[in-house]
Amino acid sequence: MEEMFRKKAEATRRLVEAAEEAHHQHEENPDLQYEYFNAVLINEVDEEGNNVELGGEFILEPNDHFNNLSVNLSLSVVQVPTNMYNKDPDIVNGVYWSEALNKVFVDNFERDPTLIWQYFGSAKGFFRQYPGVKWHPDEHGVIGFDCRNRKWYIQAATSPKDVVILVDVSGSMKGLRLTIARQTVSSILDTLGDDDFFNIIAYNQEIHYVEPCLNGTLVRADRANKDHFREHLDKLFAKGIGLLGEALTEAFTILNDFNQTGNGSVCSQAIMLVTDGATEMYDHVFEKYNWPERKVRIFPYLIGRESAFADNLKWMACANKGYFSQISTLADVQENVMRYLHVMSRPKVIDHEHDTVWTEAYVDSALSQAHKLNDKAGPSLTTTVAMPVFSTKNETKNQGILLGVVGTDIPLQELMKLIPKHMLGIHGYAFAVTNNGYILTHPDLRPLYQEGQKRRKPNYSSVDLSEVEWEDKDDILRNAMVNRRTGTFSMEVKKTVDKGRRVLKMHNDYYYTDIKGTPFSVGVALSRGHGKYFFRGNVSVEAGLRDLEQPDVALADEWTYCNTEEQHEHRHLTQIQAIKLFMTGRRSHLKCDRELIKEVLFDAVVTAPLEAYWTGLALNKSENSDKGVEIAFLGTRTGLSRTNLFVPADQLSNQDFLTAEDKEGVFNADHFPLWYKRAAEQVPGTFVYSIPFSTALENKSVVLASTAIQLLDDRKSPIVASVGIQMKLEFFQRKFWTACRQCTALDGKCSISCDNKDVNCYLIDNNGFILVTEEHSQTGLFFGEVEGAVMSKLLQMGSFKRITLYDYQALCREYAGSSDSAGTLSHPFSVVKWLLTELVIFLLEFNLYSWWNVEMTAKAQRPRGKTMMVPCDTEYPAFVSERTIKETTGNIDCGGCFRSFVIQQIPSSNLFMVVVDNKCDCSSIPPVTMDPIEIMYNESLKCDRLKFQKDRKKPESCHPFHPEENAMECGSASGLSSRLTAALLPLVTLTVSR
Repeated sequence: MEEMFRKKAEATRRLVEAAEEAHHQHEENPDLQYEYFNAVLINEVDEEGNNVELGGEFILEPNDHFNNLSVNLSLSVVQVPTNMYNKDPDIVNGVYWSEALNKVFVDNFERDPTLIWQYFGSAKGFFRQYPGVKWHPDEHGVIGFDCRNRKWYIQAATSPKDVVILVDVSGSMKGLRLTIARQTVSSILDTLGDDDFFNIIAYNQEIHYVEPCLNGTLVRADRANKDHFREHLDKLFAKGIGLLGEALTEAFTILNDFNQTGNGSVCSQAIMLVTDGATEMYDHVFEKYNWPERKVRIFPYLIGRESAFADNLKWMACANKGYFSQISTLADVQENVMRYLHVMSRPKVIDHEHDTVWTEAYVDSALSQAHKLNDKAGPSLTTTVAMPVFSTKNETKNQGILLGVVGTDIPLQELMKLIPKHMLGIHGYAFAVTNNGYILTHPDLRPLYQEGQKRRKPNYSSVDLSEVEWEDKDDILRNAMVNRRTGTFSMEVKKTVDKGRRVLKMHNDYYYTDIKGTPFSVGVALSRGHGKYFFRGNVSVEAGLRDLEQPDVALADEWTYCNTEEQHEHRHLTQIQAIKLFMTGRRSHLKCDRELIKEVLFDAVVTAPLEAYWTGLALNKSENSDKGVEIAFLGTRTGLSRTNLFVPADQLSNQDFLTAEDKEGVFNADHFPLWYKRAAEQVPGTFVYSIPFSTALENKSVVLASTAIQLLDDRKSPIVASVGIQMKLEFFQRKFWTACRQCTALDGKCSISCDNKDVNCYLIDNNGFILVTEEHSQTGLFFGEVEGAVMSKLLQMGSFKRITLYDYQALCREYAGSSDSAGTLSHPFSVVKWLLTELVIFLLEFNLYSWWNVEMTAKAQRPRGKTMMVPCDTEYPAFVSERTIKETTGNIDCGGCFRSFVIQQIPSSNLFMVVVDNKCDCSSIPPVTMDPIEIMYNESLKCDRLKFQKDRKKPESCHPFHPEENAMECGSASGLSSRLTAALLPLVTLTVSR
């Protein structure tokens, strides 16, 4: 990982050097005419069929490395924000000198073919992107992308900062002015990142904290806090008179006190003043709190067209190293707010410190929309490495001119491909966090509202590690990683699988360290019992390659057996082709994992007889005459899988199974398939049966059965593979009814059967989900929803256990509590022995090698809660059967009558037969549901949560001010009145003399 990040940072540094050199050589020319490739206008023609101005013919070819977009690998394109003039002299000059980056873009991509987008965001507003790609406006003809308000730009341009925003809500701010003021505050919030801290104070004749709970302190500018304050902005209304002096005093006091605690950025400080005027200069306030050091910059925003009090506000900015802006309309807001960033960047520019910054995980939706990305799941999460670009001309040195920021994107998917998944065991995974404790990548991060949709949750980029590894109540793991330590940690965990409806209880050992050169830390979780031992065998390369190339064999799509990304000539190779070239010595310079490849070849040879076995089954008509079994499959711990279809592909009941659409059902970068994981936790020699939840809802119902293959009885022996079948649900149910109607009594007479109207028969799995019942609509439901009284009794008797789980990434709309009730135990009715001989024999036919021992597991699940736009925290139950209980009977008192039941485990499976006497009505006992319950926080607790600051590691670089900085560049300074200039002169003299 360090090597990959280092390469990306080096590519970015080469762009910085080229940009600064090109600008140094360039002489500004206000009359410069220059035709460039405008990202929106390329390949556009007018009514006569001629290329439009700034368009021109631009060759584009589809490229799978860039999300299958059509790109030009020789040239970059330039995007100019919709609200700016394409031919503005500043933009034309900037575009002209930055053409020099094209050569470096191409050279970088040749050196490192894993690079994706490289770009330069100019301080003037234009955005140069490589490779060249066509941009598309939205339905309103607008592209809402301005590189200067992107996190990577702001983070690279400025140092971390503590900010107090003062909003004037006196009577003169009524109407449009207050609307513009709200928008200005909202735009300022957009410019704050996770390393910044802020608060908002509204003032008239009194001081009003916009969030009263946060009186006298600052909070981190994460997404949740900023959204919280935005909601409160709508409650502001204008009345009374504005006492700015008291507001300034409060702001200085907070900044000073908070800085003393060491909790904030401990770097730059600023006061943003949003007002329609100031009747005086308040120099006595500045003299008391800010002079002569002027550590706190003042940025006044004058709202409205009137400029009667503009001089006072300009003076405040100039006297306190800030910048004055006037905002007359809503359209002016964005451009004027952005100006403060370039003032804040001056010390860094004069110091000539090219700090490398890395963003948290994010997706730029405006960019994706402009590129017209069609990817079904939407664009993938990315981190960006960025560096600032400075003017190196001597004559502008003390002005500290920021030219812009260069950056390159790193898809986190690529990061996951570096993880040797085969070495982490079945349940093992890797994850990474930022210096703020936010997840960069983790298999349990759920950024989307719904899988398969493009919409992301509002707080997807600031999910804390403690919200996913929630069993670590004291944040021991989180804080160690945030503080960049190297070490180990272990704890009992409950990992949910199968869309959160089932749970696996295990003991995880965590290993973690920092990734040098970045603000990130990486961790690895290994589950005890897996990943400590692995099986190694030897076969000849010829035999291995022969069996690997069979049509029924596939390798894990996202695993890296050979790195085909690093050289352009290898990009077209599949993993199997690359393995063949590497092992036969024809491409010895390919980077491959020789140990993993040897294990894959071994697996290919050992599992080769399956093909003939499956073919024999398919040819034997009597074995599968009604095509009930549709697929047989095998997966090994090296990511190799074999599949055999017993029906044509277009006739499969569930066509997504074992395809990329079925994310939980295949090997991918962060997990083994679900059927493999559940099989690995079951008692050796048993099969796990389940109805996939995704198919039950869509009426494509199938049953999966799988079992794990272990070579020795000793628990130390690793599980080397898992095999299974997919069959039609209707076929499975028919087999079940046939089997359970068999009577094994010696005289051939059985007193009761499932045909009897007085009993209900169910087949449920070890998590309580119904696989077979006479009422077809109940298939796939949780047993407690159908038979609440029986489920309550089973919980009371210990046959099933309730496990409480928490979801800190939930979405809420309705809150449904869950309840259970238990009756008293009395004499059961006569026990029925359901020896499901036919069913067991049918399933054991798929226990493919009698000399391989097997093992497997399953556990609980998650609710069918309805999703809502609002992120929330929920608590929900999952249920797991007690393995040691083979058979249980019970009576339930239903107020006047007793309901009897019997539950019996079916041998060699995770299934239970439940027979319930239905003569007694128990509907008065509520169902046992899996619905999530929102965790409600009272106002006091909400306030504590807002105030609470988790551990974070401050960025090492900080440039708050510089003695050579030219503070007279402070906004519209050329228009300063003689009175204002006279007022400023003594201050400048005082500063120089010191």
